[in-house]
Amino acid sequence: MPFSPLRAPVTELRKRLGTRREVEASVELPDLATSTAAVVAGAPVEVDLVLESIPQGVSVSGTVRAQWVGECRRCLEEVQGTAEVAVKEIFERTPTEGETWLLGPDEIDLEPVVREAVLLALPLAPLCDEGCQGPAPDRFPAVVEGTVEGTVEGTSEPDEPPRDPRWAALDELDLAEDDESR
Repeated sequence: MPFSPLRAPVTELRKRLGTRREVEASVELPDLATSTAAVVAGAPVEVDLVLESIPQGVSVSGTVRAQWVGECRRCLEEVQGTAEVAVKEIFERTPTEGETWLLGPDEIDLEPVVREAVLLALPLAPLCDEGCQGPAPDRFPAVVEGTVEGTVEGTSEPDEPPRDPRWAALDELDLAEDDESR
């Protein structure tokens, strides 16, 4: 198996309760992205964790940091930032699904924990600035064909939205006749 700084040996750690081991690494983890943000390609993910032997297994705590890039949800300009997340996880021999992680006989693999932490820390709707108004209205006017600012050309009457042809049969109904027959 190839060497990975996120694979930590735990044999010595497990011999005495309370024994600690630090894991500091700077690793590249490709394909860390959501639909709105992604870890900067080629930028390392900084891992600073402490492993501690506990009765059930191994406790992992510390921080994970990653540089990310995305698009502002309002103006669509590029936004960059740093995701920093606190990690507190438990590794045990018989993990509880969704709550704890698998403790191997000789080592633990921290990569899935780090990946999950970074993905959950990426912004769901990045914003370049709290005051961002979106695209400049003068540069990007909202124009509907045949109208100017929501009115029919040459009048000040609001333009009616186009009707859905699937509802055309309802236009022929005369509900007044049905009320008189009751």
